[in-house]
Amino acid sequence: MFPQQRQSVEIVKFEHVGLYYSSGHAVFYDLNYSFFAGAFYFLTGPSGVGKTSLLKLIYRGLKTSEGKVSVFGKDVNTVGCSELPSFRQRMGLVFQDCRLIDHLSALDNVALALRITGTDTRRSRNYAKELLHWVGLGDHLNSLPPQLSDGQKQRIAIARAVITRPLLLLADEPTGNLDAHSSYRLMSLFEELNKMGTSIILATHNQALVSAFPYVELKLYQGQIQASPAFSNQYRREFY
Repeated sequence: MFPQQRQSVEIVKFEHVGLYYSSGHAVFYDLNYSFFAGAFYFLTGPSGVGKTSLLKLIYRGLKTSEGKVSVFGKDVNTVGCSELPSFRQRMGLVFQDCRLIDHLSALDNVALALRITGTDTRRSRNYAKELLHWVGLGDHLNSLPPQLSDGQKQRIAIARAVITRPLLLLADEPTGNLDAHSSYRLMSLFEELNKMGTSIILATHNQALVSAFPYVELKLYQGQIQASPAFSNQYRREFY
């Protein structure tokens, strides 16, 4: 489904990054970490520890208080407002609140992400239809977001995020509104995308999901990243 994009380079690099609330409380301090192209990372930690903030620093939803975040070799703090759309076109973003366009059908919400890149309408809609069938929404192509459940809207948001075949996918609790079977099915989509070279950083509270897949787990704790391997187990086979 996805073309080869593998790169053996740093795709995201944190250098002495600090992020502070107005109260002076540190979300991150002197944070140094590199994310490599083609890798898959789980980002874990309790609520309020900074998972969403870390993702925002990468796509320039937030600016650092100090230090530098480089993405695709560019300091994100130097990306101007006019450059943001083209900068983010190489990313897939999955937000907790979905951010769908209510007056567009499921099909057109997904296709729009590809049309923005210049792909013609017919091809965009064909790709969107394929992905919506993959995530189990083939019977809801023409449904509007307000007519759908939270879990269905989240699956539309995921299809929209991956349709552009991004170099980097940032997913903030993408399975939070899904049942176990749907969560593991979507993980297989992320795995396929990752095998084709897309770097994935997936923030989650779902420790069972983390334990079921053999990817690096990055735990956020007291403003730092603690890396530990997450190995697959017997439960993985039950969902395939």
